[in-house]
Amino acid sequence: QVQLVESGGGSVQAGGSLRLSCVASGFTYSNRCMAWFRQAPGKEREGVAALYTLREGTYYADSVKGRFTISQGNARNTVYLQMNSLKPEDTALYYCAADRCDIAGFSRRKGFGGDFGYWGQGTQVTVSS
Repeated sequence: QVQLVESGGGSVQAGGSLRLSCVASGFTYSNRCMAWFRQAPGKEREGVAALYTLREGTYYADSVKGRFTISQGNARNTVYLQMNSLKPEDTALYYCAADRCDIAGFSRRKGFGGDFGYWGQGTQVTVSS
């Protein structure tokens, strides 16, 4: 059974940092598009950052470039989102998502476009001013 479990959310003041983790289990294949999404109250869900598990390459939303970094652990079953210089507008429920893909598919979807087959439950990030 595939599972994605996020952790690391919390409440911080503006300018602070958090690191989110997403542990993936139950996958029978290693070629995956992995992405972080977020959804704030009253807003649509948006892609934040994405990586492809078998090759270097990442995508970021313009709103987080230079502040957030997506990475994966050596075993490729954990994906991290390091968030620095947090702003109140980063407040949202952050989700980890995964989908089977190849590098061509990762490029076509520009990281976090299209449908993702697996989602975590989300972890709340709240940034106060």
